[in-house]
Amino acid sequence: MNPFYAYLYRLRLIRRWGLMQSAVPENVAEHSFHVALLTHALCTIAVRVFGKEVPVERAVMLALYHDATEVITGDIPSPVKHHNRTILKGFRELEALAAERLCEMVPGELRESYRPFFRDPDPELLRWVKGADLLDAYLKCVIEIASGNREFLVAKREIEERIRKLEMPEVDYFLEHFGPSFEKSLDELSESEG
Repeated sequence: MNPFYAYLYRLRLIRRWGLMQSAVPENVAEHSFHVALLTHALCTIAVRVFGKEVPVERAVMLALYHDATEVITGDIPSPVKHHNRTILKGFRELEALAAERLCEMVPGELRESYRPFFRDPDPELLRWVKGADLLDAYLKCVIEIASGNREFLVAKREIEERIRKLEMPEVDYFLEHFGPSFEKSLDELSESEG
């Protein structure tokens, strides 16, 4: 009996945004799916619009597993993680231990295929995933605010600032072309198609 995938399936049980009142609850499995979608979008924009060479599929796979360690650590809210350097360092150590534990769960003959997702991921690929992760947080704020939830106003402003610091034209392209639709209701989206 190998528990690896049973653990990963439990990501759906881990709630995100634990310190915030959410109109639309979100779990880590949903978030991982969204980050994989957004990583694909950003990498595809990089290739097709900006002529960059990006290994899209590898980046998407890394995105799919980017928060898998949270099945062991839980989702620690960003304000807690980043409260001070000591807490962040401790969390990074905990995350590394959780990554090692997950990696060790994978049967030996498969381990090398999974190791890059948990241990020493490619920094260039990780850059795309981090951009998508931040973009997903921003879109969560937009959706919450559009639902009338003012709880996310400050978070949105802070995330906008962090997005600017990314200096990723792919994120800017995404926000310009796709971002406004996240503020719309289903009826408004349907009207805009016709």
